Amino acid sequence: MFKILVVEDSQIVRKILNKLVEDNPHFQSVLCADYAQAKAKIESDEEYLAAIVDLNLPDAPRGEIVELMLSHNVPTAVLTGNFDETLRNVLIDKGVLDYITKESRYSYMQVIKLIDRLRKNLTTKVLVVDDSTTSNSYLCAFLRKFRFQVMSAFDGVEALKILRENPDIKLVISDYMMPNMDGFELVKAVRQDRAFQDLVFIGLSANGNSMLSAKFIKSGANDFLSKPFYHEEFFCRVLQNLEAQEMLETIREAASLDSLTNTYNRRYLFEHGEALFRQAKGEVGLSVAMLDVDDFKSVNDTYGHKVGDQLLQEFASLMGDYFGDDLYGRYGGEEFSVMSTRQYHLFIEDINKFVAAVRNHEFTEHRLKLTCSIGICSEEQETLDQLVDIADARMYNAKRSGKDQVIEMD
Repeated sequence: MFKILVVEDSQIVRKILNKLVEDNPHFQSVLCADYAQAKAKIESDEEYLAAIVDLNLPDAPRGEIVELMLSHNVPTAVLTGNFDETLRNVLIDKGVLDYITKESRYSYMQVIKLIDRLRKNLTTKVLVVDDSTTSNSYLCAFLRKFRFQVMSAFDGVEALKILRENPDIKLVISDYMMPNMDGFELVKAVRQDRAFQDLVFIGLSANGNSMLSAKFIKSGANDFLSKPFYHEEFFCRVLQNLEAQEMLETIREAASLDSLTNTYNRRYLFEHGEALFRQAKGEVGLSVAMLDVDDFKSVNDTYGHKVGDQLLQEFASLMGDYFGDDLYGRYGGEEFSVMSTRQYHLFIEDINKFVAAVRNHEFTEHRLKLTCSIGICSEEQETLDQLVDIADARMYNAKRSGKDQVIEMD
């Protein structure tokens, strides 16, 4: 959990900020009413993700609180009752994250959104590509202020090398005019590689005519900014593009997960199972296990579907303890599947451990004792469907033969 330091002399505003901060499960607010309290907190051994401060405090009426926060390298957002353009520019130049006026509830939400972005940025990698040492350094310093993990390159060729070494980079910010490979060539090369299809790419140029902007976006960029840019505009563009990408990932994930057990659904199992099948064919081989909860219908009939749902959730969670490195999920109803490229003796060892764990586990608040039947196919087949069908048939044989057992061969 991340601590957020809130420095505000108004009790009402403190309560509002405290509520909004603690509504986020990742945050804990630390409240201070004046400069002295804030100084005591910041000089303790506690670490703070960020600070939200009012400029005009009873014992520090001229914004001294900002200097205090920045001197301790705490990212700081200023929330104030008065807007002053000159003061805003001074504070931004000093290094505050943003200068926001207390105009409405939206202003407070804006601050919380900014702080939550900092949390996400701690694990977000960004690549800056610019052949100008000055511009490159400025952009890197600006992004680090917002807690991004920042890498830099000075042309497109170097950028591609870094991208291939760091496939988890989420955002590229690239200048247009560069030696060896310019921004247009870089974004085209990036979009031709399926591994980088979801990468956010923002183009930059000091020559900000509309044709250049259109050309960048037609080449595959998500957005374009002309230099010099305003602090707020740059951050808003970065934020909006990252949020759009995160929303897309969330939608994809939701489409891939079984809503009850939060494991992968049948569609995802087959889509990614095909990739595993192709990868494993002729090499380590792919093993498929089909698992079925024994006598599940009687649980629903006796205790109701709510208890049945809870049982399936616990069963899926137990699967994660044994098959976390494999591809596993809910195939349908009370039937689950595991696809593994591990050495077979290791896989079957965990299968048998899992069967024993199910026998010994007490499911739901009713402390139900269960068993499961499992069929496995590890022999080489022409298609994934054949592997699944054979494993499924063996699972039904296990059920017909008395349940609570594993069948590996016909």
